[in-house]
Amino acid sequence: MHAPYDLDLVENCMACHMRKEGFFCQLPHPAMDALGKVTYASAYPARAVLFVEGQSPRGVYVLCRGRVKLTMNSAEGKTLIVRIRESGEILGLHATLSGHPYELTAEALQPCQIDFIRRDDFLRLMREHPVVSSAVIRQLSERYRQACQEIRYLGLSRTATEKVAQFLLESSERAQETNQGKRFHLGLTHEEISQMIGISRETVTRTLSDFKNKKLILTSGPVVLIRNEPELRALAVA
Repeated sequence: MHAPYDLDLVENCMACHMRKEGFFCQLPHPAMDALGKVTYASAYPARAVLFVEGQSPRGVYVLCRGRVKLTMNSAEGKTLIVRIRESGEILGLHATLSGHPYELTAEALQPCQIDFIRRDDFLRLMREHPVVSSAVIRQLSERYRQACQEIRYLGLSRTATEKVAQFLLESSERAQETNQGKRFHLGLTHEEISQMIGISRETVTRTLSDFKNKKLILTSGPVVLIRNEPELRALAVA
């Protein structure tokens, strides 16, 4: 089915050509069939807001295609980017399980296909299909690991160089391996990077320029190529 924003909307998980290692993509047939009966596929444009911090949880959002930015805001209007979610991940999981309000705001960074599952349907799916509960546990475990990494470079990294190096390495976890190095789409402004790692935008710009001058990375628009990963890792733990 053709949808706006140059996306071909896929409404049947079993027939999806985008299936890969994701939250629901590798479920066995019975669970996948049950999933298809309770999901609502939608296309979202860039900058669309899926849910906002403090909103009562309506359900979970499975990110089938695209990238989503998760942020939290202070009473003074300061914004902190907590994480960038990639295709195959699920959004709003903790709030849906606990019944507490969404802790973060989710905003599309680019056109996305997102499958929505209402809270009651999702909880019933977990009860009736233990394999879904196992997938939820894996997802929560991965979130815990990521939170520990973020605390490490926010709280324990001593310099801006360490923080930016660690950020680039984490962002390259799904990078394409090439003869020149690891290539990935970052798609964040320097201001957004600064909001993620707790340093000024000017410091982000200066540090990235320094990395390029040292031939550690190469950038072309939103695309980043890590040319010297061992040296970048050495800087991340300096």
